[in-house]
Amino acid sequence: MTIQVRKVWIVGCGFLGEAIADRFLAKDWEVVKIGRTAAEDIEIADVSDIDSLKELEQKCGTPEVVIHCASSGRGGKEAYQRVFEQGAQNLVNVFPNSRLLFTSSSSVYPQVEGELVNEMADAQPDRETGKILRRAESITLEAGGTVLRLSGIYGEGRSVILKKWLKGESKVEEDGRRILNQIHRRDAASAFLLVAESPQAGEIFNVSESQPKSQLETLQYLAEHYGKALPESVPRDLNRKRGWTHKIVCSKKLQALGWSPRYKTFTDAVEDIEQTLDLS
Repeated sequence: MTIQVRKVWIVGCGFLGEAIADRFLAKDWEVVKIGRTAAEDIEIADVSDIDSLKELEQKCGTPEVVIHCASSGRGGKEAYQRVFEQGAQNLVNVFPNSRLLFTSSSSVYPQVEGELVNEMADAQPDRETGKILRRAESITLEAGGTVLRLSGIYGEGRSVILKKWLKGESKVEEDGRRILNQIHRRDAASAFLLVAESPQAGEIFNVSESQPKSQLETLQYLAEHYGKALPESVPRDLNRKRGWTHKIVCSKKLQALGWSPRYKTFTDAVEDIEQTLDLS
Protein backbone atom coordinates (compact mmCIF):
# COMPACT_ATOMS: atom_id res chain seq x y z
CA MET A 1 0.00 0.00 0.00
CA THR A 2 1.34 3.43 -0.97
CA ILE A 3 1.28 6.02 1.80
CA GLN A 4 0.62 9.58 0.64
CA VAL A 5 3.26 11.90 2.11
CA ARG A 6 2.15 15.44 2.72
CA LYS A 7 4.50 18.15 1.46
CA VAL A 8 5.03 21.62 2.91
CA TRP A 9 7.15 24.47 1.60
CA ILE A 10 8.56 26.82 4.22
CA VAL A 11 9.44 30.06 2.48
CA GLY A 12 11.92 31.96 4.60
CA CYS A 13 13.50 29.25 6.72
CA GLY A 14 15.19 31.35 9.39
CA PHE A 15 14.69 31.69 13.14
CA LEU A 16 10.98 30.87 13.01
CA GLY A 17 11.04 28.76 9.85
CA GLU A 18 13.57 26.27 11.25
CA ALA A 19 11.35 25.67 14.28
CA ILE A 20 8.35 25.17 12.00
CA ALA A 21 10.34 22.72 9.88
CA ASP A 22 11.22 20.68 12.96
CA ARG A 23 7.56 20.41 13.94
CA PHE A 24 6.44 19.26 10.50
CA LEU A 25 9.30 16.79 10.12
CA ALA A 26 8.37 15.25 13.47
CA LYS A 27 4.89 14.58 12.06
CA ASP A 28 6.28 12.93 8.89
CA TRP A 29 5.64 15.77 6.48
CA GLU A 30 8.01 16.19 3.55
CA VAL A 31 9.56 19.59 4.16
CA VAL A 32 11.14 21.85 1.56
CA LYS A 33 13.11 24.64 3.24
CA ILE A 34 13.47 27.75 1.10
CA GLY A 35 15.80 30.70 1.54
CA ARG A 36 17.75 33.28 -0.42
CA THR A 37 21.21 32.09 0.61
CA ALA A 38 22.82 28.72 0.09
CA ALA A 39 22.95 26.13 2.89
CA GLU A 40 23.13 22.36 3.03
CA ASP A 41 19.38 21.76 3.37
CA ILE A 42 18.05 25.01 1.84
CA GLU A 43 16.57 25.38 -1.62
CA ILE A 44 17.23 28.78 -3.19
CA ALA A 45 14.30 30.97 -4.24
CA ASP A 46 13.11 34.53 -3.79
CA VAL A 47 9.44 34.92 -2.85
CA SER A 48 9.36 38.30 -4.60
CA ASP A 49 10.57 36.68 -7.86
CA ILE A 50 7.79 34.59 -9.37
CA ASP A 51 10.11 32.95 -11.91
CA SER A 52 12.37 31.57 -9.17
CA LEU A 53 9.31 30.04 -7.48
CA LYS A 54 8.21 28.42 -10.73
CA GLU A 55 11.68 27.00 -11.29
CA LEU A 56 11.73 25.53 -7.80
CA GLU A 57 8.30 23.98 -8.31
CA GLN A 58 9.67 22.18 -11.37
CA LYS A 59 12.44 20.78 -9.20
CA CYS A 60 10.57 19.99 -5.95
CA GLY A 61 6.96 19.49 -7.00
CA THR A 62 3.75 21.14 -5.83
CA PRO A 63 3.20 21.34 -2.05
CA GLU A 64 -0.03 20.74 -0.19
CA VAL A 65 0.78 23.63 2.14
CA VAL A 66 2.95 26.72 1.63
CA ILE A 67 4.07 28.73 4.66
CA HIS A 68 5.17 32.29 4.00
CA CYS A 69 7.42 33.27 6.91
CA ALA A 70 10.06 35.20 5.00
CA SER A 71 11.57 38.26 6.65
CA SER A 72 11.87 41.78 5.27
CA GLY A 73 15.42 41.85 6.63
CA ARG A 74 14.78 44.91 8.82
CA GLY A 75 13.82 46.78 5.67
CA GLY A 76 11.28 49.55 5.32
CA LYS A 77 8.28 50.14 3.09
CA GLU A 78 9.84 48.89 -0.14
CA ALA A 79 11.13 45.66 1.43
CA TYR A 80 7.75 45.02 3.08
CA GLN A 81 5.91 45.50 -0.21
CA ARG A 82 8.28 43.22 -2.09
CA VAL A 83 8.50 40.39 0.46
CA PHE A 84 5.03 40.38 1.99
CA GLU A 85 2.52 41.82 -0.48
CA GLN A 86 4.19 40.78 -3.75
CA GLY A 87 5.43 37.59 -2.14
CA ALA A 88 1.94 36.54 -1.06
CA GLN A 89 0.55 37.30 -4.51
CA ASN A 90 3.32 35.30 -6.20
CA LEU A 91 2.64 32.27 -4.00
CA VAL A 92 -1.08 32.45 -4.74
CA ASN A 93 -0.39 32.71 -8.47
CA VAL A 94 2.15 29.86 -8.58
CA PHE A 95 0.25 27.55 -6.20
CA PRO A 96 -3.49 28.19 -6.71
CA ASN A 97 -4.36 24.74 -5.38
CA SER A 98 -2.03 24.79 -2.37
CA ARG A 99 -3.05 26.12 1.02
CA LEU A 100 -1.18 29.29 1.97
CA LEU A 101 -0.35 30.09 5.59
CA PHE A 102 0.79 33.71 5.85
CA THR A 103 2.84 34.95 8.81
CA SER A 104 1.57 38.36 9.82
CA SER A 105 2.04 40.37 13.00
CA SER A 106 -0.07 41.47 15.96
CA SER A 107 1.35 44.94 15.21
CA VAL A 108 -1.58 45.38 12.80
CA TYR A 109 -3.70 46.06 15.89
CA PRO A 110 -3.25 49.79 16.65
CA GLN A 111 -4.98 49.85 20.05
CA VAL A 112 -3.34 51.97 22.77
CA GLU A 113 -5.73 51.80 25.73
CA GLY A 114 -4.96 48.28 26.96
CA GLU A 115 -7.86 46.71 25.09
CA LEU A 116 -8.29 42.95 24.74
CA VAL A 117 -8.07 42.31 21.00
CA ASN A 118 -9.26 39.19 19.24
CA GLU A 119 -9.37 38.48 15.52
CA MET A 120 -12.53 40.59 15.12
CA ALA A 121 -10.93 43.72 16.61
CA ASP A 122 -10.05 46.76 14.52
CA ALA A 123 -6.86 46.14 12.58
CA GLN A 124 -6.25 49.34 10.68
CA PRO A 125 -2.61 50.24 11.42
CA ASP A 126 -1.37 53.78 10.93
CA ARG A 127 2.08 52.89 9.64
CA GLU A 128 2.63 52.01 6.00
CA THR A 129 4.40 48.75 6.86
CA GLY A 130 1.32 47.64 8.79
CA LYS A 131 -0.94 48.58 5.89
CA ILE A 132 1.22 46.44 3.58
CA LEU A 133 0.81 43.48 5.94
CA ARG A 134 -2.95 43.95 5.85
CA ARG A 135 -2.94 43.92 2.05
CA ALA A 136 -0.89 40.70 2.11
CA GLU A 137 -3.41 39.25 4.57
CA SER A 138 -6.25 40.11 2.18
CA ILE A 139 -4.49 38.40 -0.71
CA THR A 140 -4.08 35.28 1.43
CA LEU A 141 -7.67 35.21 2.72
CA GLU A 142 -9.20 35.84 -0.70
CA ALA A 143 -7.30 32.78 -1.95
CA GLY A 144 -8.70 30.63 0.87
CA GLY A 145 -5.50 30.74 2.89
CA THR A 146 -4.95 31.32 6.58
CA VAL A 147 -3.36 34.28 8.35
CA LEU A 148 -1.43 33.87 11.60
CA ARG A 149 -0.80 37.12 13.47
CA LEU A 150 2.23 36.56 15.67
CA SER A 151 3.26 38.60 18.67
CA GLY A 152 6.93 39.38 19.31
CA ILE A 153 8.96 36.24 18.60
CA TYR A 154 11.68 35.11 20.96
CA GLY A 155 13.40 31.84 21.79
CA GLU A 156 16.78 30.17 22.04
CA GLY A 157 19.43 32.71 21.13
CA ARG A 158 17.02 35.61 20.66
CA SER A 159 15.07 37.88 22.98
CA VAL A 160 15.03 41.64 22.67
CA ILE A 161 13.66 42.04 26.20
CA LEU A 162 16.16 39.77 27.92
CA LYS A 163 19.12 40.97 25.84
CA LYS A 164 18.42 44.60 26.78
CA TRP A 165 18.17 43.59 30.44
CA LEU A 166 21.43 41.67 30.46
CA LYS A 167 23.21 44.54 28.70
CA GLY A 168 21.86 47.07 31.20
CA GLU A 169 19.77 48.87 28.59
CA SER A 170 16.25 48.22 29.93
CA LYS A 171 13.98 51.15 30.78
CA VAL A 172 10.48 51.45 32.22
CA GLU A 173 8.37 53.44 29.77
CA GLU A 174 6.27 55.89 31.82
CA ASP A 175 4.50 53.72 34.43
CA GLY A 176 5.31 50.45 32.61
CA ARG A 177 1.67 49.64 31.89
CA ARG A 178 2.29 48.69 28.24
CA ILE A 179 1.58 45.00 27.65
CA LEU A 180 4.46 42.99 26.17
CA ASN A 181 2.76 40.43 23.95
CA GLN A 182 5.28 37.71 23.12
CA ILE A 183 5.44 34.20 21.65
CA HIS A 184 8.19 31.59 21.90
CA ARG A 185 9.22 30.39 18.46
CA ARG A 186 8.53 26.74 19.34
CA ASP A 187 5.02 27.60 20.51
CA ALA A 188 4.49 29.55 17.29
CA ALA A 189 5.73 26.56 15.28
CA SER A 190 3.23 24.27 16.98
CA ALA A 191 0.48 26.68 15.97
CA PHE A 192 1.46 26.44 12.30
CA LEU A 193 1.35 22.65 12.41
CA LEU A 194 -2.04 22.63 14.13
CA VAL A 195 -3.54 25.05 11.62
CA ALA A 196 -2.03 23.18 8.66
CA GLU A 197 -3.61 19.93 9.85
CA SER A 198 -6.94 21.59 10.64
CA PRO A 199 -9.82 21.90 8.17
CA GLN A 200 -10.10 25.58 9.09
CA ALA A 201 -9.36 27.79 6.09
CA GLY A 202 -9.80 31.40 5.07
CA GLU A 203 -9.43 32.55 8.67
CA ILE A 204 -7.24 34.65 10.94
CA PHE A 205 -5.59 33.37 14.14
CA ASN A 206 -3.73 35.34 16.78
CA VAL A 207 -0.61 33.50 17.96
CA SER A 208 0.37 34.95 21.31
CA GLU A 209 1.19 33.79 24.82
CA SER A 210 -1.88 33.12 26.95
CA GLN A 211 -0.84 35.17 30.01
CA PRO A 212 0.98 38.31 28.81
CA LYS A 213 2.54 40.64 31.38
CA SER A 214 3.02 44.39 31.41
CA GLN A 215 6.46 45.87 30.90
CA LEU A 216 6.63 46.76 34.60
CA GLU A 217 5.66 43.23 35.70
CA THR A 218 8.26 41.76 33.37
CA LEU A 219 11.06 44.04 34.55
CA GLN A 220 10.10 43.48 38.18
CA TYR A 221 10.49 39.73 37.59
CA LEU A 222 13.90 40.23 35.96
CA ALA A 223 15.03 42.52 38.78
CA GLU A 224 14.13 39.89 41.36
CA HIS A 225 15.52 37.02 39.28
CA TYR A 226 18.90 38.70 38.82
CA GLY A 227 19.01 40.54 42.13
CA LYS A 228 19.23 43.99 40.57
CA ALA A 229 17.37 47.27 40.90
CA LEU A 230 14.44 48.16 38.69
CA PRO A 231 15.51 50.36 35.74
CA GLU A 232 14.71 54.05 35.60
CA SER A 233 11.49 55.39 34.11
CA VAL A 234 11.63 57.24 30.78
CA PRO A 235 9.06 58.68 28.34
CA ARG A 236 7.43 56.22 25.96
CA ASP A 237 9.32 55.42 22.76
CA LEU A 238 7.18 56.68 19.89
CA ASN A 239 9.80 55.79 17.26
CA ARG A 240 9.39 52.02 17.39
CA LYS A 241 9.55 50.36 13.99
CA ARG A 242 6.03 48.99 14.46
CA GLY A 243 4.68 51.93 16.45
CA TRP A 244 3.71 52.29 20.10
CA THR A 245 0.73 50.17 21.05
CA HIS A 246 -0.82 48.96 24.27
CA LYS A 247 -3.20 46.02 24.03
CA ILE A 248 -3.70 42.44 25.17
CA VAL A 249 -3.58 40.05 22.22
CA CYS A 250 -6.11 37.25 22.74
CA SER A 251 -5.30 33.79 21.33
CA LYS A 252 -8.42 31.97 22.58
CA LYS A 253 -9.60 31.21 19.04
CA LEU A 254 -6.41 29.24 18.41
CA GLN A 255 -6.63 27.62 21.84
CA ALA A 256 -10.13 26.42 20.94
CA LEU A 257 -8.52 24.34 18.17
CA GLY A 258 -6.39 22.61 20.80
CA TRP A 259 -3.33 24.84 20.88
CA SER A 260 -1.68 25.32 24.27
CA PRO A 261 1.61 27.23 24.50
CA ARG A 262 4.33 25.66 26.62
CA TYR A 263 5.39 29.14 27.73
CA LYS A 264 2.22 30.89 28.83
CA THR A 265 4.15 34.08 29.53
CA PHE A 266 7.63 35.33 28.63
CA THR A 267 8.98 35.10 32.16
CA ASP A 268 8.31 31.34 32.16
CA ALA A 269 11.03 30.98 29.51
CA VAL A 270 13.77 33.18 30.99
CA GLU A 271 15.73 30.37 32.65
CA ASP A 272 15.59 28.29 29.46
CA ILE A 273 16.94 30.97 27.15
CA GLU A 274 19.23 33.15 29.29
CA GLN A 275 22.33 31.03 28.57
CA THR A 276 21.75 31.00 24.82
CA LEU A 277 21.85 34.74 24.13
CA ASP A 278 24.70 36.37 22.26
CA LEU A 279 25.14 39.79 23.88
CA SER A 280 27.58 41.13 21.30
